[in-house]
Amino acid sequence: MNSSDAIVVGAGQAGLAAARSLLARGLNPVVSEAGPEPVGSWPRYYDSLVLFSPARYSALPGLPFPGDPDHYPHRDEVVDYLRRYAATLDADIRTDQRVTDVHPDGDGFAVHTPTTTSTAPLLIAASGGFGTPHRPDLPGLHTFTGHVLHAADYRSPQPFAGQRVVVVGARNSAVQIALELARHAHVTLASRAPIRYAPQRLLGRDVHFWSAVLGYDRLPIGHLLRTEPGIPVVDDGTYRPAIDVGRPARRPMFTHVDGDQVIWPDGRHEHVDTILLATGYRPALDHLTPLGALDATGSPRHSRGLSCTHPGLGYVGLEWQRSFASATLRGVGRDADHVTTRLWRRTSGSNRCCARAAAAA
Repeated sequence: MNSSDAIVVGAGQAGLAAARSLLARGLNPVVSEAGPEPVGSWPRYYDSLVLFSPARYSALPGLPFPGDPDHYPHRDEVVDYLRRYAATLDADIRTDQRVTDVHPDGDGFAVHTPTTTSTAPLLIAASGGFGTPHRPDLPGLHTFTGHVLHAADYRSPQPFAGQRVVVVGARNSAVQIALELARHAHVTLASRAPIRYAPQRLLGRDVHFWSAVLGYDRLPIGHLLRTEPGIPVVDDGTYRPAIDVGRPARRPMFTHVDGDQVIWPDGRHEHVDTILLATGYRPALDHLTPLGALDATGSPRHSRGLSCTHPGLGYVGLEWQRSFASATLRGVGRDADHVTTRLWRRTSGSNRCCARAAAAA
């Protein structure tokens, strides 16, 4: 059994930011990564993915994103950046080490992988909020005889050429994928509510410039954003015009699926070859189940990244964890600093409730 100052689960952007923050405080963390290299989920995203934030607003602490600060990085650029970032850290990063379960160990934690057990007084769950594709239980979807896939499994439009495709969702990924597919297939974008748009540029500046200047990224309002219906799609000027002319068309959510047919709200039945669910993700935190750190839905019981159940447990990389930018390259470093700084304070006392943790934060 190995012991260390802290254990970080996950070596994507959240885990790397957490490791850097722990190192800055004189701690020597062990970072366990399920994949073959410390780049998180980025290599598995679709081929054409481009960030909607410019490079100057897409970096982790301590290492600027390379290239023109105003360009919008491609997926593969992000992967290369994370590789270089990991190489700059003097941390014990262990790849191909999937954490299977975590148990209490005195005042700390015993973290198990298929081949090792490690202990530490501090544990940071940094597998992020995008580890488990969310597949909603749509009426009749289990009867669909066509092809159902999640955006997590989508790579490029070529396999869908000539098909009738329905993309379910109303946020950035849904719109990006639907527009790309519409050049090769007959596509409808189905959503429960109309798509909301936010301009990519305001007064000649990218919207992230104004967000940084006005401090919106830093506002500790994540608990409010978690219930916000319909986060807008950041539109560079191509999305709304294309959807307005029906390339792809946007329709209210279908009411039912029956065999190879979808039934629209007006009662019309239509043959569909593929239903693509761009319906978001949920945190991959099953390894914390033995601790009792999750609620009945499998979500972490936390206040701004600090566990409400275990004083030495923290989270980094959750969507809306503290702010609008919590799950982004530009925002995750601030959350990592917030969590690692406060974990020491909490380990010195007994377990506290969420309200008191929020007040201390």
